[in-house]
Amino acid sequence: MTDPLTIRRLYGRRQGHALRAGQAALVEEFLPKLSVPEEGPLDAARLFGADRPLALEIGFGKGEHMAQQAAMRPEMGFIGCEPFLDGVVGALMQVRDRGLSNVRIHMNDALEVIERLPDASLDRAWLLHPDPWPKARHAKRRFMNPGPIGLLASKMKPGAEFRFGTDHPVYVRWAMMVMGSLPQFEWQAKGPGDFLVRPNDWPETRYEQKARAKGHEVWYFRYIRTDVPATVRSAA
Repeated sequence: MTDPLTIRRLYGRRQGHALRAGQAALVEEFLPKLSVPEEGPLDAARLFGADRPLALEIGFGKGEHMAQQAAMRPEMGFIGCEPFLDGVVGALMQVRDRGLSNVRIHMNDALEVIERLPDASLDRAWLLHPDPWPKARHAKRRFMNPGPIGLLASKMKPGAEFRFGTDHPVYVRWAMMVMGSLPQFEWQAKGPGDFLVRPNDWPETRYEQKARAKGHEVWYFRYIRTDVPATVRSAA
């Protein structure tokens, strides 16, 4: 049973500027076809009509990375979670323009989806450039905490890959501390180049482009899920 304190911790604005008519129509007509069901257990058959490998992106921004990953891996089902309407509109445009049929979207907190997935059901997961909440008093708001990450670990298969990216030095130190304390994940870096150079199959996001334009360093972390049983801990 998932500890309720690990879920439904959402902070921030849901919507920015008003949608244009075409964007509003896209949300009204296209989003319902791609939306994750609001209630009940989730699995590949329910989401995509048949069993297939599953991948999850936690906070997909404008959806560029998720769409490119989905295009590269048509045999895999992608679940994207993003609470902000502007980002969801961007993802809908990506899915429409690329003609993707292997993407489902949850416009809310990713933890609401993660808790409903079967244990050991995810083959891949991404957490790219999350809000760093840099002030110490806000550290509990970060997704990269033992509670949410422990829950994610329980849903990932042994051998599944979790990728994390950030340009924020406070968050990178925090993330290394959190991930280093969890035997459920094994860091794949063998040398500095392994976390300073973006892998070829890691599409650059719009946020990453902006970070580099500001002169920020970007770090790329790859972890493999071990066979150590997951321990879901309170996020409080």
